[in-house]
Amino acid sequence: MAVTRLAGIDCGTNSIRLLIAEPVDGRLRDIHREMRVVRLGEGVDAIGKFAPEALERTRAALADYAELLVAHGVSRVRMVATSATRDAANRDVFFDMTAQVLGSAVAGAVAEVITGQEEAELSFRGAVGELDSADGPFVVVDLGGGSTEVVLGDPDNGVSASYSANIGCVRLTERCLHSDPPTAEEVAAARAVASELLGAAVQAVPVQHARTWVGVAGTMTTLSALAHGMTEYDSAAIHLSRVGFDDLRAVCDRLIGMSHAERAALGPMHPGRVDVIGGGAIVVEELARILAESAGIAELVVSEHDILDGIVLSIA
Repeated sequence: MAVTRLAGIDCGTNSIRLLIAEPVDGRLRDIHREMRVVRLGEGVDAIGKFAPEALERTRAALADYAELLVAHGVSRVRMVATSATRDAANRDVFFDMTAQVLGSAVAGAVAEVITGQEEAELSFRGAVGELDSADGPFVVVDLGGGSTEVVLGDPDNGVSASYSANIGCVRLTERCLHSDPPTAEEVAAARAVASELLGAAVQAVPVQHARTWVGVAGTMTTLSALAHGMTEYDSAAIHLSRVGFDDLRAVCDRLIGMSHAERAALGPMHPGRVDVIGGGAIVVEELARILAESAGIAELVVSEHDILDGIVLSIA
């Protein structure tokens, strides 16, 4: 019997990621998982459209992914584009490019923009698949480059509330953190923005009902690696790791105060995150404060499985 191989591609503001997997008994067996930092959303917050060089970086990564789809015999692929693509005036150029490149590997394939609600549901499904339902309800936070999804739900009944906040590590860095290292005034301004935009999120999502906080995406996984003293990035060790809030705040404060060179020297740090993880750390600290005060949560559970897994499960 032929094995079905499926693929998901998640194109965000900061990175583009690929998962090739085989569905087995309602779960996924990874064949290949990869991430490239392409910074598609660079400057979109300021000028409202994709820069030609950002589109070219994304095209080059996608061309490599298309070759992998062919090499691994993928029969179906779903590519979703999120925050930056919703905001860009020249998004048609992006979609034409994805149709050409992806279509060369799987006929008819093209990127699709998903709504914040769809993004939330896919992230939740991917993030909680391996967690004990008795630890729910879960609040899943997908902290991206341009937006942050806050999702409440449990595995049995799915998502009960979600909100896509217009804040992420790239957007907050570009808006507020201009110095190296950031000045106290810049950090204070970034915290104020984070407080305002995340405050709106928790007005929409009753996080006080949550029992467990699950964080996904690169800022969260990197913070866990640093909190656990890893000298290099270890995906298997990071997956479902737990970080108490005291350790989490200490790592965040350290990152926010570091220079670019100091962050770049950290072993688990991906080069593409060096200049934006301080902004991500500010968002995480504000989330920790909110969840400690409203839900009594005292630790972060970090999952390596996220919207990418949800995308593949949606076509399985």
